Amino acid sequence: MEPWTDHQLREIADADEMQIAGRREDDTLREFVTIWQVRVGNEIYVRSVNGHDAAWYRGVRERDLGRITAGTVTADVVVTRDGTHDADIDAAYAKKYGASDAVNSITTPLATRTTLRVDPA
Repeated sequence: MEPWTDHQLREIADADEMQIAGRREDDTLREFVTIWQVRVGNEIYVRSVNGHDAAWYRGVRERDLGRITAGTVTADVVVTRDGTHDADIDAAYAKKYGASDAVNSITTPLATRTTLRVDPA
């Protein structure tokens, strides 16, 4: 697995939103869902505002595989639960999306427990 290129990181991070779809057991893609993403260092992170019960989250976590589209980047991905940078991720969401009820929701303990690092497959 190769890391994101600088171009890919910029494109994904600079996009307002990202589309994500999980992979089923037969390797087909689920429906794409629009979510927010942030960059911390050379990593891309996402969270589920609705916690572990969100359909997109369950679909991605079923195999920890999926596909994303953000900016000019479309890529197959591997997701990994990663809570090691939650404070930095909270700050990145606040910086990118500003002060709002939506940002408050994506930084709650419910959402924070779903932090996923998104890596190229």
